[in-house]
Amino acid sequence: MALNNPAFSRNEAFSNQGAVAAAQDVSAQQLQEMYDQPSTLPDRDVMTIEDSIAKAAASFGLLLVGAAIGWLTVESVPFLWIGAGLVGFVLALVNIFKKEPSAALVLAYAGVQGVFVGGISAWYEMAFGGGIVAQAVIATLVVVGVTLALFASGKIRASKRATKIFLIAMVGYLVFSLVNFGLMIFGVTTDPWGLRGAEIAGIPLGLIIGVLVVIMAAYSLVLDFDFIQQGVRNRAPRKYGWTGAFGIMVTVIWLYLEILRMLAIVRD
Repeated sequence: MALNNPAFSRNEAFSNQGAVAAAQDVSAQQLQEMYDQPSTLPDRDVMTIEDSIAKAAASFGLLLVGAAIGWLTVESVPFLWIGAGLVGFVLALVNIFKKEPSAALVLAYAGVQGVFVGGISAWYEMAFGGGIVAQAVIATLVVVGVTLALFASGKIRASKRATKIFLIAMVGYLVFSLVNFGLMIFGVTTDPWGLRGAEIAGIPLGLIIGVLVVIMAAYSLVLDFDFIQQGVRNRAPRKYGWTGAFGIMVTVIWLYLEILRMLAIVRD
């Protein structure tokens, strides 16, 4: 996800710390000379908001193509979307820990993960009734749109304290998900949702956790937008626009799948 994403944080272009450390080792006259020098990169070679948006649009376009394939083949090739999910997970790890962003790897992740998203969406549609996917898509677009609008207006920003809370919540959620998966695999619980099916005051635990996860995903989007903004401000190389597009894509997919599961729990 986006929180302190190694794909972002490893690059000084996305952080002001490198600039601050360098400034402390030079005199005022040297700083002025550095300021008067031309930029190290031409304008056409630096990261911009417009270029990052274009790369994100290309990635999501390929994801939609893959989703159409996964949707149409969910019955004829039932294991295609499952295999695509595993390959997509591996590609996500490669993109996160790769030192230099690769357009080919980001687009490959988009296409493969699209097949998985399309396949699992079709399965939810068949298992829980028509319209559930449309509802999940609309809800996802609303969350993304509201988050982007609030960020663009300056009403919401990433902060160190909020990011620490997000980190703790994220670790807790991952631990819960692994434990729940283990209980379901080994037959400890017979509920199809595992621990998510347990009720608290008549409300499924999955819904309570789902709401918290949606909030976490929204903040993850804020971190994605903030990292891109920092890269543009610090004149990062243009290729890092692919890193920004990848971060947003991972977060949006996570958000969509969580909303889809929440709706399925409600219908179930």
